[in-house]
Amino acid sequence: MNKFDKLRHFQNFTTIYECLKETSSKILEIYKDLDPGITYKDDNSPLTKADLAAHQQIASTLNSISSLPIVSEENNIRETNHAQYWLVDPLDGTKEFIKKNGEFTINIALIENQFPCQGYVYSPISSHLYVGGMGLGSYKVKDNQVEEINVRKAVEPIKIVASRSHLNEATQKFIQQYKNHELIQAGSSIKLCMIAEGMADIYPRLAPTSEWDTAAAQAVVEGAGGSVKDLEGNRLRYQKENILNPHFIVRGNI
Repeated sequence: MNKFDKLRHFQNFTTIYECLKETSSKILEIYKDLDPGITYKDDNSPLTKADLAAHQQIASTLNSISSLPIVSEENNIRETNHAQYWLVDPLDGTKEFIKKNGEFTINIALIENQFPCQGYVYSPISSHLYVGGMGLGSYKVKDNQVEEINVRKAVEPIKIVASRSHLNEATQKFIQQYKNHELIQAGSSIKLCMIAEGMADIYPRLAPTSEWDTAAAQAVVEGAGGSVKDLEGNRLRYQKENILNPHFIVRGNI
């Protein structure tokens, strides 16, 4: 039996997985030297050589396996009219990268009719891949070993994961409603994957994010039995006129 037989329902899984490992190697070369060549984007967020190297590797691979458009944080395409397209964040958690705490990821999502149907989240530091999608299940891949993951049934203390860089007043107020809780802080889309694999129960995001920050990890959460919904209870959707997400809550079985 092929080691990836459990993942055969994910289109082009092997090619994308190999791409993520190659991209990770390029990122880590820059990370280890950490002369990240910081410049700044229009929104004043850090941009490194690692972002650009990762984008080029991923775009080359995705163009080789499909003709779908690629919307990426590191290209000039911000919207598409196609029913299907790739939504990519070549390096999610650039601030964590620069701080050198290891909490950054590579995110690739396949969007279909405004929702992520497949998502890949890869951690270069741990070499963990999270892959999932609603109706497809979610899995963690490490050293070519495949483990199915699911959200956990919440028990007290409720495990709340929050951003390491964006623990604002609104988030603190949300957390305070849970009298018996444990707070975990992390960076990038790792937070959503923690919900997916049952390491945390709820993640309130009451600060700005963009569509490429969340799409891949949303697919992983939904495949694992969790939800990613805005404050009105609607499933987080994509291909909006504004690339920014509304505030949202990620929940496991709670």
